[in-house]
Amino acid sequence: MKKAILFTTQSLVNSYAILFFSQNKVLGVLLLLVSFFNPAAGITGLLSVLFAIALVSIMGYRREDIRMGFYSFNALLLGIGFGTFYQFGPSFFIWLLLACVVVTMISVVLASWLGKFGFPLLSLPFVIAFWLVLLAANSVYHMGLEQRNSAILNEIYTAGEGNAYHLPGLLNFIIVPNYCGLFFRALSAVLFQNNVISGILISIGLLIHSRINFSLLILAFIAACLFNSFTGTYAGGISYYHLGSNIMMAAGAIGSFFLIPSARSYLWALITIPITMLLINGFTRILGIYDLPVLSFPFCIATLLFLGFFKLRVNAGKLQLTPLQHYSPERNLYQYLNSSERLRELNYINLNLPFMGEWTVSQGYDGNITHKADWGKALDFVIKDEGGKTYKYPATRPDHFYCFNKPVLACADGTIEEVVSHIEDNAIGEVNTIDNWGNSIVIKHVTGLYSKVSHLKKDSVKVKTGDFVKQGDLLAMCGNSGRSPEPHLHFQVQATPYIGSKTLAYPFAYYLDQSNEKNKLQSFNIPTEGTELSPVEINTSIKQAFKLQPGYTAIVSGNNRHEHFEVFTDALNQSYIYSETTGATAYFINNGTSFYFTSFYGDQNSLLYYFYLAAYKVVFTSDNSIIVTDAYSVQVTADRVRLWLHDVLAPFFQFIKLKYSNSTIVNGQNITIAAGQHKNNKQTMNAVIQLTGSNIKSFTVNINDTKVEAKWIAENIY
Repeated sequence: MKKAILFTTQSLVNSYAILFFSQNKVLGVLLLLVSFFNPAAGITGLLSVLFAIALVSIMGYRREDIRMGFYSFNALLLGIGFGTFYQFGPSFFIWLLLACVVVTMISVVLASWLGKFGFPLLSLPFVIAFWLVLLAANSVYHMGLEQRNSAILNEIYTAGEGNAYHLPGLLNFIIVPNYCGLFFRALSAVLFQNNVISGILISIGLLIHSRINFSLLILAFIAACLFNSFTGTYAGGISYYHLGSNIMMAAGAIGSFFLIPSARSYLWALITIPITMLLINGFTRILGIYDLPVLSFPFCIATLLFLGFFKLRVNAGKLQLTPLQHYSPERNLYQYLNSSERLRELNYINLNLPFMGEWTVSQGYDGNITHKADWGKALDFVIKDEGGKTYKYPATRPDHFYCFNKPVLACADGTIEEVVSHIEDNAIGEVNTIDNWGNSIVIKHVTGLYSKVSHLKKDSVKVKTGDFVKQGDLLAMCGNSGRSPEPHLHFQVQATPYIGSKTLAYPFAYYLDQSNEKNKLQSFNIPTEGTELSPVEINTSIKQAFKLQPGYTAIVSGNNRHEHFEVFTDALNQSYIYSETTGATAYFINNGTSFYFTSFYGDQNSLLYYFYLAAYKVVFTSDNSIIVTDAYSVQVTADRVRLWLHDVLAPFFQFIKLKYSNSTIVNGQNITIAAGQHKNNKQTMNAVIQLTGSNIKSFTVNINDTKVEAKWIAENIY
């Protein structure tokens, strides 16, 4: 029963909040309260949204979509519209009930159809359903619906000419207080109101929800008024209903919700203003034939038009559509920036170094010897001693060179596509230009991605065509065959399976740069010529401890409470830890070399949140000289005042930087991972994770005068 009440409450509040593309509880509650400034509309809106939630719940639609208000916010608009347009009477609630059924059905069907093309539902179901009601009520057949006399109805039915405000100049605009009232009235119009107090309360909710969105609404309001003053489109002033429900909403949707907020998104938001005005005027003329108001139809068409225009681009450039919707412009921006910086691996198959130990890049990409033109994106590797030599004296035979006969490994899982193993190794100083690549192996990792190792030792190949190999499996030994004056290993990535194929630039997943700073961890980089590098040595105990697969459960105790953790995968096969106790969720990736979190949702007082901060990125190495570094998303900061200022400037400039680092100390079976958070080079958190054997045992986090100590008191691995 409690779960049902909680679910209904969340769905109800989200149905109000999503009117402004939000899931913020404060905004949702404020909109609910503000809707009752018109009691009749408030009651009918509330009843309509509750009915829609009940209907889709009984019919068995996806609970998460119901909880987020996807299927019920159009019923809310319909209910508020009913209460605004029509007087209560014997037939009122019968037609309201039937209209709610219709708008909910349209919402479900239209959401599915538009979703196939990646488009949002917006308020189209409300517009369609309400037009049907208006047409039916105005027909020759009597429905028993009596229309109210209301000033807002005149605003809704006209494209403009509804205000006595004029704008002779920018200075006059700034000092005329009436425009402040117009702004608040425009916001209240989204709920079919004409009320400054309502607009002020909505503004407070919007400011709490998103500083970016609120600043963009203000900018759109100013730009719309300026544009109207210069063009004289509406001599009597813009209708506050269309200003709020169409012009400002379209600008906010494009500039801060569907596009990642940036200077470019703000520019396009401004472009929506005259286009939305054009749509308002055009559709007002067309629909006037049938005595229908345009409602929020211009907003819907403008938003879908711009989205379609952006989606069809071949090269998105710097104007990016929101890839994953978090229902907060700030979070969309910060997650995008954070992911762009640290989740490069999602764009690549993880390729590892094809050898053990420390080697040196003797020739890098576009090298001066043989890496030219279409074959330029390749790497040659050798082994050097402390003196920088690749051989021991007298260096007259291949086996005098340190890399000769050393193991060559598979850089990633794949299928052996082609093998050459019969070519003789060259005498030192001689080259075989006929069999240019010498003994070689090509591995297919996925369609269109192959790796090739060349100049292998004759008859050392351990695999055959068609074999499946795992990352790290032995392929052959390093040799001196083909166009190779001295032993070395040639490595390249290519798009086709043939020996001699053109090369592709492609990074290695993880390796240690030994050149200047010993053991500097590199991830998804391409080493340059002269780089001394080695693979990351994996500690199997740490790797096993963070092998959190679906079905893993743990009870974590700390700060006088217990939390039940469980690991799941979602429909996109993304893994996450869910705290059943608090409802918090932390998404993570385990790529075999490291474990790291990608995002967190929910209660920031949850033990899961503190574990997220402490174990933000763990590389499975026990070498205490390796410092693991990463970047937190900005919203993690506890300095809320500074963050709000940052939010306003973030689309143009970011001045808060949150960094993460850790190092590992191994003492027998006990492993300690010491982590820290740094904001603009000042440490703001220290944390310790304790492992025993192959299990997580405890973690401690000190942050912002808060100390959290938690222990794993039980765990099950399935």
